[in-house]
Amino acid sequence: QVQLVESGGGLVQPGGSLRLSCAASGSKFSIYSMAWYRQAPGKQRELVAVITTTGGNTNYAASVKGRFTISRANAKNTVYLQMNSSKPEDTAVYYCNARVWVGVKLEDYWGQGTQVTVSS
Repeated sequence: QVQLVESGGGLVQPGGSLRLSCAASGSKFSIYSMAWYRQAPGKQRELVAVITTTGGNTNYAASVKGRFTISRANAKNTVYLQMNSSKPEDTAVYYCNARVWVGVKLEDYWGQGTQVTVSS
């Protein structure tokens, strides 16, 4: 089992910055990738950004490219999401995801979510 704990959400003004953190813990696990998803009221959950543990390859949703940066600290099993130039449409519950090797299969684990509100 892998537990994910997110932190850093809150209220930010349009144009402002916020940094989300997600720490993974558990016993004997190997992470393939970590990602941030978000879900706004009445909308489906969507991928925001993903980073692989090996190689640090990243991918971003078009709506956040150039404004958000995902990074990782492998030694701490932690992933970050730096949110800059925030927009009201970034308001959502942000969920951390870890894709973990279980034998030869990959399994998804989720955090509890952290609210981000962009408003003046």
